[in-house]
Amino acid sequence: MNNNPFAKLPEVAAFQVTSNDIVEGFPLPPQQYASGVEGGKDLSPHLKWSGAPEGTKSFAVTAYDPDAPTGSGLWHWAVINIPAGVTELPAGAGDEHGSGLPEGALQLPNDLRLERFIGAAPPAGHGPHRYYFVVHALDVEKIGVDPSATPALLGFTMLGHTLGRAVLMATGEMK
Repeated sequence: MNNNPFAKLPEVAAFQVTSNDIVEGFPLPPQQYASGVEGGKDLSPHLKWSGAPEGTKSFAVTAYDPDAPTGSGLWHWAVINIPAGVTELPAGAGDEHGSGLPEGALQLPNDLRLERFIGAAPPAGHGPHRYYFVVHALDVEKIGVDPSATPALLGFTMLGHTLGRAVLMATGEMK
């Protein structure tokens, strides 16, 4: 598969992200699928990170499917202004209330224009999709995008503020 979402971005330091729910390179569990899919619960996965670069003042978390048949992929989740002292989000943090997010963090509308995590729902027969769960270490406390901004605009705004990136990629497919 082509379309590496980081291929044309400036190189930055790598750090680690793990999850109790998803495993690098393996299929997503049912609860990380969309609620309209059998077993799907639109449940954002647990994420825990370590080793962020020195100078990190905040984090952003994104979930992106570059294989969605849209011409531009599909943004499933975007969280901004996570304080630098936070290194973990519990499963379900991305519900419609952001109930598991730390104070000050904000969910931007995803590509369905919902301010929450939306689970995987690749079209049947479309083949495997990659789901990138990324923690971005930023050099600012607040990234300064409007709360109604798209995740794509967030990505553009983060371009000059990203110190490091921790990436966890899982897959999904509907037969």
